[in-house]
Amino acid sequence: MSIDIFWRIPTHGEPSSHRSRRPFRGDWFPGDDGQRQLGLAGGGDDGFSYIDYLAEIARAAEISGFQGGLLPSFPMTDEPWAISSFLARETRTFRFMIAFQPGFLNPVTAARMTASLQRATGGRALYNIITGGGGPQQLWWGDCVAHDDRYARTAEFLDVLRGVWSGGGSYTHHGKFYRVENAGLPEILAKESFPEIYFSGSSDAALVSAAKHADYYLSWLEPSVQLAEKFSRVKERTAQLGRKIKCAVRVDIVARATEEEAWREVSRGFENADPALVAGFKGGPGSTGDSVGAARQSGLRPRTLNSYRDLIIEPNVWSGFTLLRGGQTNGIVGNYQQVAEKLDQLVQLGADAFILASTPHLEEAYRVGEEVLPLVRGKSGAALRAVG
Repeated sequence: MSIDIFWRIPTHGEPSSHRSRRPFRGDWFPGDDGQRQLGLAGGGDDGFSYIDYLAEIARAAEISGFQGGLLPSFPMTDEPWAISSFLARETRTFRFMIAFQPGFLNPVTAARMTASLQRATGGRALYNIITGGGGPQQLWWGDCVAHDDRYARTAEFLDVLRGVWSGGGSYTHHGKFYRVENAGLPEILAKESFPEIYFSGSSDAALVSAAKHADYYLSWLEPSVQLAEKFSRVKERTAQLGRKIKCAVRVDIVARATEEEAWREVSRGFENADPALVAGFKGGPGSTGDSVGAARQSGLRPRTLNSYRDLIIEPNVWSGFTLLRGGQTNGIVGNYQQVAEKLDQLVQLGADAFILASTPHLEEAYRVGEEVLPLVRGKSGAALRAVG
């Protein structure tokens, strides 16, 4: 397969569809009253719990042809490192993309944790390195480091992690954020493969760090011209260091048998969205902390918002997904062929991998795997085949 396609594991819980936020699956999803609701996977008399539901999604993604899944990390999620360990025992080939902020973990500890996970799973772990969007959410983590310094800290963290992993037990580093003396992994761990790194961030400081360390530069979906320009910038910076980098896109989709059915799903979701949230959304960019990526997405919001159609920014691209389930704004809407063609267009712009998602994640993993992935042609021009 010439491109890698991952699914998202909803460690934050989820509604049952885009059309309604009830009932909830998982015990993380807050209700309108601010209380955590127990839905399908909240745990009941039958013993089926939220973690069993996540395992079902991972197995569905594995069966349906996805290489693995992203495990998000936010204040309202379970801890991805812990969930990955469980999913490793529930799957055979599924790769778990662990999202984490390096500033909250010692790099020597991270090296030991990851190498142990690689050893136990046959090398199925990889990283989604995030550096944080600033603002109140960053303070939730107890982190008040300024934007550019956070990216400098991330780069130094990865310097140390690589050094500890491959330094033969005698790695020493004296830096701005970390200091280690004669550090290294035990031989049995050091021989494990270093995880691939997916790196997120849209600022100049982020691109500098990505150019130095990332295997894949990961972006939210943006209008084609903006996305192509961003990919070009990061590849140019990476080439200056004598390295090559691939690019990836994280995007939600609504794929149905007909385009009308897909837009009807979006329309119903928009009509059922919180009116206060919609009112604030159309008023222009809200608080995005110091995240450049979030600001770029906010800049696409229309000045007037009377219909879901006002949020169509390109053919088959809708910019209101955050109204339905939070998170990123832009996503792909269309019939199976249109969604596949849009993914292929992104490949032509420079995408080498995707992290896809849709709600509910279990049923949609099967739908997208069976109906969309076989139509994606990728770089070779031949339709992709499932690998599960």
